Amino acid sequence: MKFWRENVWAAGFAAFIRIFLGYQWLSSGLPKLTGATPFTAEGFLNNVITNPVMNKATGEPLYPLFNSFVEHVALPNIKIINILVPWGEVLIGAGLILGTLTLTAAFFGLVMNFMFMFAGTVSSNPWLLLLGFIVVLAGANAGRFGLDRYVLPWLGKKTGGKLFRRAEAGPAFRVIK
Repeated sequence: MKFWRENVWAAGFAAFIRIFLGYQWLSSGLPKLTGATPFTAEGFLNNVITNPVMNKATGEPLYPLFNSFVEHVALPNIKIINILVPWGEVLIGAGLILGTLTLTAAFFGLVMNFMFMFAGTVSSNPWLLLLGFIVVLAGANAGRFGLDRYVLPWLGKKTGGKLFRRAEAGPAFRVIK
């Protein structure tokens, strides 16, 4: 862990990965925002309900909680989803490319990738998940060669150090009296 989080070579490797990953997100989101026809996830989400990912052994849906979320939360709020998906992809891509709030961008990229995979879309998502986990593993070091070098200290000063404080050395569990 120390290597990934502190080594300058690991920071360079993580920067390469995060920029590649950011390009993938940005190139996926921009056409949805700038296309001739407005983006809609309604057909995709309806397909999640009508053709859920099934367990081949039992014939039961493999992700019933996700399917319920899509049916009862996402589809009734499709207008919000149609805004969140393309803007989310663009902001994740921009954050990763610029190295700004890198861990936040990587986290939300992982969340979106998992959602796509729960819906049954495999495509490049496993690779993007793997690369996203490498960026998260590198921690703040992934943004060392990016704007995080300036943004994180600035945020630390603005919040009085409450956001980015290293844990004090001590026992893992404390007895409360």
